[in-house]
Formats: sequence, C-alpha cells, structure tokens
Amino acid sequence: MQNLVLAEDRNQELRDALGLGRGSGRVKLLLSLATGALSLGELADITRADAPYVTLIVNELEARGLVSRTPDAGDRRRKLVSLTRAGQDAADAAREIISRPPTFFEKLSRQELEQLSVVLRGLDAP
Repeated sequence: MQNLVLAEDRNQELRDALGLGRGSGRVKLLLSLATGALSLGELADITRADAPYVTLIVNELEARGLVSRTPDAGDRRRKLVSLTRAGQDAADAAREIISRPPTFFEKLSRQELEQLSVVLRGLDAP
C-alpha cells in the first residue's frame, strides 16, 4: 500500500507548478481560502498550524501577490485574509493537481474502478 501511495506523490509537481517552496502549509492555506476570506486564527485552526507560522505563510503569500489582508468590519482588531486573482489561479492549479486520479487507475477495468469506489466511500464514512 505504501508503494501505491508514494508512487503518486504530487508534492514535487505542486512545488514546480506553484513555486511556493517545499512546505505544504502554503498550499493548504491557499486551498483553505478558496471558499472565502478567513482570519489568521481561523486559518491556524483549519490548517492545524500555530498562529505565528500562519502569519509567516501569509506574509510570504502576500509578498508574492497571492493573498491580501483587510480589516474585519465586525472586529477591527482582526485582519481577514483573502485570495487575490493570482491566488485563486494558484489554488485552482493546486486543486487540479491534487484531484487528478493516480495514473495507475488507468490499468483498472470499469468494474474494478466501481469496486474501488465502493471501498473508498466506505473508508470516508463517519
């Protein structure tokens, strides 16, 4: 099973396509913001990273023009982080890379793919 998972590691492809370095935190943060603006605290909770690390990532992504910070209208002590157009494009590219089925699935018959789908849905059940 380990060989199966490691054979389709997309980390290098993500690094090459997005140019965001080695850490996966930047991609997680971009994907978290794809549905709308979030505070730094919310990003820390979602990405399960500590607040100082999230701040460092946001600083880097902001310097690259991928995110912007604005004051929260409901609480001026907080800043909301949102994707810029370039950030949305990067999140879309990351989602496309991550969601692409593994190439070895092409070797499976339609019946085998259906069986695999049933097994995977069972693993995803609460």
